[in-house]
Amino acid sequence: MTPTRVLIVDDHPMVAEGIQSILETYDDIEVAGALTNGREAVEQVEALAPDVILLDLNMPVLGGLSATEMILERRPGTRVLILSMHDSPEYIGAALAHGARGYVLKDVPTDEIKVAIDTVMAGERYLCPGTRSSMAPRTTDGREALTSREQEILLRLAQGKANKEVAWELDISVRTVETHRKNIKRKLGISSTAGLTRYALENGVLQGTGV
Repeated sequence: MTPTRVLIVDDHPMVAEGIQSILETYDDIEVAGALTNGREAVEQVEALAPDVILLDLNMPVLGGLSATEMILERRPGTRVLILSMHDSPEYIGAALAHGARGYVLKDVPTDEIKVAIDTVMAGERYLCPGTRSSMAPRTTDGREALTSREQEILLRLAQGKANKEVAWELDISVRTVETHRKNIKRKLGISSTAGLTRYALENGVLQGTGV
């Protein structure tokens, strides 16, 4: 079985070294590297090709939230796990809204980090103990709420525009549009573009646009 490649990004050397020493005891994990800030992670993510990034929330040069968005734009398949000392819903919700697949408290038992990695590799979201209920914003029908950028993209997709056209209008990459499109479908439980258009019509997204 191919080991899971994990990149550690934390500006505290002792924390990074501690996590690395733990992960290296597992046969199914390969540490891809240890970096000290989000900018390095963004610049090296394609070369290091990690499956999972353990990303500190608060770092100099570039913090975890901004780094998460930029990392996912360059390599959408990467699973980002935010590392933090903060356990408030606001921090956790912000991390999820920026595209992180999970949130790990730095003071959790060491084996919980492995659980977090395995969870996101299985395609699920990981939340630290005590915050297992979803921290993402939700609509009144229980669905995850769309971010403002996702709403912008949904509007354009519902108008029949292609990914390339949406990317040009919003000045973002086509890969970023594709990632947002997948997230929109996941959040709304819709599998087709026709379904997105129907949702937009039924929920007033297209009102005033002439569609």
